[in-house]
Amino acid sequence: MRKGLILDKVAVERGRTTIVSHFSAALVPSQLVAVIGPNGAGKSTLLGAIAGDIPHKGSIRWNGQAVDRAAVGFMPQYCAVRAELSVLQVLLLGRHEKLGWHVGEDDLSAAAEILCSLGLDHLAERPMTTLSGGQQQMVLLAQRLIREPRLLILDEATSALDLRHQIGVLDLLKDYAKRTGALVLIAIHDLNLAARHADSLMLLHNGALVSHGTSSEVLTLPAIRSIYQIEAEVLRCRSGLPVVVPLGVSAAGSMSDAAQ
Repeated sequence: MRKGLILDKVAVERGRTTIVSHFSAALVPSQLVAVIGPNGAGKSTLLGAIAGDIPHKGSIRWNGQAVDRAAVGFMPQYCAVRAELSVLQVLLLGRHEKLGWHVGEDDLSAAAEILCSLGLDHLAERPMTTLSGGQQQMVLLAQRLIREPRLLILDEATSALDLRHQIGVLDLLKDYAKRTGALVLIAIHDLNLAARHADSLMLLHNGALVSHGTSSEVLTLPAIRSIYQIEAEVLRCRSGLPVVVPLGVSAAGSMSDAAQ
């Protein structure tokens, strides 16, 4: 039995439109994988298919078996809580399969630990409806983490966060993957954060996998020009990782093209 996530010719169609096309990749556990690509590349659709939320063709196997939706921690792109629940109540709902009608000391301790790790412990009794978008996003991430899934799928889970919190969350996710042996997939637009924190990157364009590898292998100047249609410089930071410096929209691209 092969460990990890195996995608074999995965395809998603909506009507006559192909959103994801014959996508194949092999991802090993204990790593944070950044899913990158321009708007409309198919990132959200691919992650939804892996999580079991979107019908697909082809094969998706986790540790040699079909993906069990109940065992996946999935956080879609548009996710919010409008019910009058406290932060702690929302967090404990992540363990509702185990809790039943009883909340034990271990559950409360686990919730307190995760809230503390995300700097949210002071918000435990606050209603979710009083939080900012970024605070809600972190609470919903904590709700997924408290279940300790071995396959964690996050669609732009840092989009509403400021830079400090983005870095903190990505550091936490990378540590979680290493500590638990989980595979964490996260769709992210910031190429420099992806390069800095992810163990590997998957670059998508028009529903297809363009490249998969380290940040140095994926974030090349030709790929950035071709896929993102921008002029850029690719520099190196002190650790040798690539740093993408955008200079402007390329002659081949336009704002209307990028929005599609």
